[in-house]
Amino acid sequence: MKKNRLGKTDIFVSPVSFGVLTVGNTQLNLPVSEGAELIKYAISRGINFFDTAQYYETYPYLKEALKDIDMSADANDRPVICTKSLCLSYDEMEYAIEEALREMELEIIDIFLLHEVRQDPDWQMRQGAWQCLMDYKEKGIIKAIGVSTHHVDVTEKMADVEECDIVFPLINFAGLGIRKGDGSGTSREMAAAIKKCSDAGKGVFAMKAFGSGNLTGQYIKALDYVSSLEGISSIMVGIGNTGDVDSLVAYAEGTLPRDYQPDISHKKIHIDPGDCEGCGTCIERCPNKAIYRSDTGIAVVNHDICLTCGYCAPVCPVRAIIMY
Repeated sequence: MKKNRLGKTDIFVSPVSFGVLTVGNTQLNLPVSEGAELIKYAISRGINFFDTAQYYETYPYLKEALKDIDMSADANDRPVICTKSLCLSYDEMEYAIEEALREMELEIIDIFLLHEVRQDPDWQMRQGAWQCLMDYKEKGIIKAIGVSTHHVDVTEKMADVEECDIVFPLINFAGLGIRKGDGSGTSREMAAAIKKCSDAGKGVFAMKAFGSGNLTGQYIKALDYVSSLEGISSIMVGIGNTGDVDSLVAYAEGTLPRDYQPDISHKKIHIDPGDCEGCGTCIERCPNKAIYRSDTGIAVVNHDICLTCGYCAPVCPVRAIIMY
C-alpha cells in the first residue's frame, strides 16, 4: 500500500489507518491477545498507522502487537504510533509521555497530540502541556506534535501555530460532531480549515469519517468524501475485526466494489459516558423514547426498544453517540 507524507515531517503513513479505541474496554473490550492479533493482521495487510490515547487505556494491545517488531528510532518501515493526552500542565504531560513510552515499550513516540482541544480558553489553559510536548520533541523523544479536535476554530488556529506539526480533526460528509465556538460547525467549514492547515505545511489525518459508526451504512460515500478533501493524508477508522481491515484495505487499493454495503445489522447505538454532558437533546429527539437519563445525569439507551434509526446522533453536540 502506498504511503503519504504527513505535512513537512519525515513520517509516512498508509492512507487508511487503525483507531485502537474500538478494541478497548469502552467499546468491544477484546482480550489483549485478540486485539493484538487484529493489530498485527492490519500490519500484515499494509496498514502502518495506529492511533491511541492515554484516556483509551489501550496501550497493552499495542505493546503486545509490537513486541516482535523492531520499533527503534532508526528501524525502517516500522508502524507509526500516535497517542494523545487530555492533560493541562507540564508535569501531567511529562507523566503521560513517560507512561506511553513505558506501557508500549517504545524508545520514541512518532506523534503526540493534545487530545480534543476545544475553543479558547482551552488552548491557553493547556500551554504547560504544550510546552512539555515541545521540549520532548526538542529532545528527540517525540518526532511530531499537534492537536486532535472536533472544532473548526481550533483547526483554523493551528494553521498559524508554527510549532504545530500535526492536526487530527473530525470530518464527515454529514457534519456529525463538528463544532464551531459554542455551537455546531459544518463539513464545508471544517474542510476549509483543513485546507488552511495543509497550505501551512501541517500534516492532517482525519477522524470520524463514519460519524462514530452512524454513517457506516454509507461506507463508500463516507470514505470518498473524506479522501477527496485537499490536505488529508490518512483516514483513521475504528476497527473491530479482520473484515473491517479487509474492506478498508480494499477501498484504499481501489478493489472494493462500488456497491459495497457492510452488514450493520448487529450494531447498536451506545452513548459514551465519558463524552456525554447530559444536555438531553438526544432524549428529546428519540422517536421511540429509548433514551433516558441515568441516576448520574447522563443519557443511556434502552436497547430493548431502540430502533437503531440514528436520529439521535446528529443532534448530539459532543459526538457522544456511537454505533458498534
